[in-house]
Amino acid sequence: MKRKQVSQDILYVVIPCYNEEEVLEETTRQLKEKMKDLITTKKISDKSRVMYVNDGSKDKTWNIIEKIHRKEKLFTGISLSRNRGHQNALLAGLMTAKNYADVVISMDADLQDDINAMDEMLDKYYQGNDIVYGVRSSRKKDTWFKRTTAEGFYKFMNKMGVDVVYNHADYRLTSKRVLDYLENYKEVNLFLRGIFPLIGFSSDIVYYERNERFAGESKYPLKKMLSFAWDGITSFSIRPIKLVLNLGIFIFAISILILIYCLIVKLFGYTVDGWTFIMCSIWIVAGLEMLSLGIIGEYVGKIYSETKARPRYIISRNLNEE
Repeated sequence: MKRKQVSQDILYVVIPCYNEEEVLEETTRQLKEKMKDLITTKKISDKSRVMYVNDGSKDKTWNIIEKIHRKEKLFTGISLSRNRGHQNALLAGLMTAKNYADVVISMDADLQDDINAMDEMLDKYYQGNDIVYGVRSSRKKDTWFKRTTAEGFYKFMNKMGVDVVYNHADYRLTSKRVLDYLENYKEVNLFLRGIFPLIGFSSDIVYYERNERFAGESKYPLKKMLSFAWDGITSFSIRPIKLVLNLGIFIFAISILILIYCLIVKLFGYTVDGWTFIMCSIWIVAGLEMLSLGIIGEYVGKIYSETKARPRYIISRNLNEE
């Protein structure tokens, strides 16, 4: 069902920031032009804002956010009490913004997400969609390694039973209704790319060309990317545990065959050294056992984190309330 497009639709753009002092001024300049254009064309209300989320930055990020807010009321911000990671910072921004907005768009601070795609996102929102995913149209600008690993990540996630939108990161539009339901998802181990498809409601896709990073370094090196991927798999899929079970059944079947073989050799009186075979068997089985225990232990660790139910973030400052 289409929404009636009125000037009272308040948009908040939520942007997590961790040590982004090099890009904030340019990000602000470009977003100021875009937001004023959207307000002028009456796509959004003049009460719309850009909300920066300071994720415990160690540089001057928060000082810059405060300076921008004092100079231009179109921009606001919140600051977390300490670094909580990108997903928790994004969640903090979304949960805060929904108290002021009708619709929220989340994006990164590095200007790689094409801000001009916001127009089409809003069009699709007014057409009745509660979630609009920003999806990369291509990965031509990525290195071969980055492109291969990123595409492999999405394919592997789908094979593991995790419902994620292919080539979508965290550039998305969500209605207030969706965010109200998101608040009911209490897990500590956050993987928002997997949670939003679970919430449901009508959704659509906007394709865009991802830009080069304006300045600074990526906050997601290979180690963090692998950790992020593993969190996504273990938070949404039990297939790794099922693979461990199948592996155990297979090894047990092999051990029965080896037992039969050993009995036959014993009955016929053959002399077999067997040292190489035994040593290989011990190391292979021991390695598989350690791997299996590690996978199971990862799930136990996540259960431990969830049962403590500690706050996922603490907001120390909210410029909207000052």
